[in-house]
Amino acid sequence: MLSTRGWDAVVTVASVVIAVALALFFPPTSGLRMAVALGAIALLALGYLLVGRAAIEPPRAAWRYPVFLAVATAAVAVGAGAAPFLAILQTLAYPLVWVVGDSRRRGLWGSAIIAAGLFLGVWAGYGLDVDSAVAGATTAVFSFALSAALGLWITRIAAWGEERARLLAELTAAQGQIEALSRERGAAAERERVARDIHDTLAQTLAGLVIFAERAGGQSRNGQPDAAAATISTVEQVARDALAEARALVARTAAVPSEPAFGAAVERLVERFRAHGARIVLELGGEEPALDREAQVVLLRCLQEALSNASKHAAASRVDVRIALGADGGVDLLVADDGRGFDPSAGGEGFGLEGMRDRVALAGGDLDVSSAPGRGTALRVRLPAARTGVRRNPAAVPGRAVPRGKDGVG
Repeated sequence: MLSTRGWDAVVTVASVVIAVALALFFPPTSGLRMAVALGAIALLALGYLLVGRAAIEPPRAAWRYPVFLAVATAAVAVGAGAAPFLAILQTLAYPLVWVVGDSRRRGLWGSAIIAAGLFLGVWAGYGLDVDSAVAGATTAVFSFALSAALGLWITRIAAWGEERARLLAELTAAQGQIEALSRERGAAAERERVARDIHDTLAQTLAGLVIFAERAGGQSRNGQPDAAAATISTVEQVARDALAEARALVARTAAVPSEPAFGAAVERLVERFRAHGARIVLELGGEEPALDREAQVVLLRCLQEALSNASKHAAASRVDVRIALGADGGVDLLVADDGRGFDPSAGGEGFGLEGMRDRVALAGGDLDVSSAPGRGTALRVRLPAARTGVRRNPAAVPGRAVPRGKDGVG
């Protein structure tokens, strides 16, 4: 549908062209008829400018449509009566009636009234006899039929476009809500995990510190300096353990590294866990995957959780980490440890694995866990090629581990 400015151009150009064609090629039989015909053209143009134009776009005053319809009908009737050529004004009046009316019912009734005015104008212009009546009726019927067909077709297309725009807006809003719910769910799961970690580590350790401190105080008051000193020594050791637990918790919950290179981010994360005594062997393939931000977050969070589980729960002495491109362009993350392992079919599948599964599933990938009691655990994350690209890592050789760390291993 045209905007108000578009209709301004259409009405202006059409009025000028019709007036010029009337004067040069289809002049009426007298000067009086010429003046009346030009007045009819001006009447339709002024009716649009003063009444109809403001009703093209909402808000629309209720009085504008009937007033414009009366003016357009009079212009068509008077023009066709003064000069048969001005029956062409119907080509401008019909679409304006549909646009200003802004409904199928108004468009149909308006077209019928314009057709009636056209019939009267042609009948009067040709002499008010039977032949002129037949000519006027034929012209009016065919023009009304064409106007109704085109009007109904165009309004249906416009309604379909509006419905599509509405559905698209609803879909966009629904997608926004889903994204917000996903973020809230992820944040809630992260808060639950952090709360559980704090309860299982720091809270219990601090409770033990309180007990040992109370015991040392009682021993000191009861004149047992040696026992109090031994208890204070225990308090120091427990406090050191609490500090180590706090640092490990920070390492597990720290934000994703902000380095632009994915490999550098992986190395920084691995170094954090090496600082707690873990022996980690890191292997990067010769082709370093170029990942978008979401894919980087997924892989780094999964690696972080897997290293945390290996260090905290599996009591592993060695952890192997491998990140490489698959044959189809996807990226694989493998984290394998030699820890105590667990039975994945026994329910409560490990620590934080459900959260990892949800995160990987949202990224369109797969997560597999292979473990058995006493035989270690292997965790594999695979993201599809659609979320990855490739860039050469000059520091790595395909198929070879990249030695890192002070001891040259991992």
